Amino acid sequence: MDLGRRDLLKGVGAATLASAGIGLSDGRAVDRVPLPFGNGERPLVAYPGKRPLLQMTARPPQLETPFSVFDEGALTPNDAFFVRYHLADIPTEIDRQAFRVVIQGQVERPLSLSLAELKAMPQTELVAVNQCSGNSRGFFEPRMAGGQLANGAMGCARWTGVPLKSVLDKAGVRAGAVQVSFEGLDGPVLPETPDFAKALPLDHARDGQVMLAWGMNGQDLPWLNGFPLRLVVPGFYGTYWVKHLNGITVLDKPFAGFWMTSAYRIPDNACACTEPGKAPDKTVPIGRFNVRSFLTNLTEGAQVKAGRVALRGIAFDGGSGIRSVEISTDDGRTWAPAELGQDLGRYAFRPWTADADLAPGRHALRVRATGNDGDTQPMEPRWNPAGYMRNVVETTRVRAA
Repeated sequence: MDLGRRDLLKGVGAATLASAGIGLSDGRAVDRVPLPFGNGERPLVAYPGKRPLLQMTARPPQLETPFSVFDEGALTPNDAFFVRYHLADIPTEIDRQAFRVVIQGQVERPLSLSLAELKAMPQTELVAVNQCSGNSRGFFEPRMAGGQLANGAMGCARWTGVPLKSVLDKAGVRAGAVQVSFEGLDGPVLPETPDFAKALPLDHARDGQVMLAWGMNGQDLPWLNGFPLRLVVPGFYGTYWVKHLNGITVLDKPFAGFWMTSAYRIPDNACACTEPGKAPDKTVPIGRFNVRSFLTNLTEGAQVKAGRVALRGIAFDGGSGIRSVEISTDDGRTWAPAELGQDLGRYAFRPWTADADLAPGRHALRVRATGNDGDTQPMEPRWNPAGYMRNVVETTRVRAA
């Protein structure tokens, strides 16, 4: 991947992967990285528009952010943002001038809007985390099927676009509408594979926070993150953040697509969990994030100088915002408050810092966040058959000398 190819995908006009001579598996491995669980070695692969990322699959590209990136700041750089596709037929050529998003179904005025028409509407910006439902699945015990991700299938960006509510109001939602469904330009290779589509209740779709975004951290969306338009659903898992968005349908009955009724479902209980190995009695579609926090400047097995050690990290939740972060240097027996950093909004990563006095020897560092809604992280991991929503208090073991 040379600079010319990267520049092409950041450019304007008929931005294409195909015209650059770039196939779906054109990423070039530059190294291999071991992740801290069984069968965890991953190639670092450089794709167009991206720095080397951890490759889960090549077709379609599924790329995880190396965890060290999260120590660079609260906003995840576009070239380091994780990539998740469900279907292998991803678009390799889109003419931004010809691109349209269609709004249809239970509306008074069906619309076909260009990017220019969307950008002529009142714009909004929002900093929000996008996190894959299966982020951290590789740490579940017992293990289950699915992408064996570490903690890097997440990222925080400043999104620019137009509220979905404004677009729906422009179309005029008819009485009796109950849900809104969304589709993108990616599709299945085989006809029997269900096309990827998601849905939101009408009230959620019209809450003013859900966004049709064309901008990410002050630039056009990267190709692999949904160029030229994607759905942004703040506080909800990335399965709802449909990429290359070109179809919005207002429905008068609940959406019955595979990716809502069969896939991306969690146990219908307060913890979204079951006993390990047990199927849930009842499930519901996955929805809002639970609260999480991470130590970012020290890694498992790190050696540090004994004495006062600076710690830093990030915390986030599904939209209540972070009330507090605590650290423990003795494996959770005692806790001390961390200092919260800049507040970029209730859907964003919240940086935190703390100082710890570490005597010579081994230490198990733990970090725990609490949201403004009072939700906090469990000390023991919870299990569900799909490997979703891990938010246990994370532990980083270090040695001071």
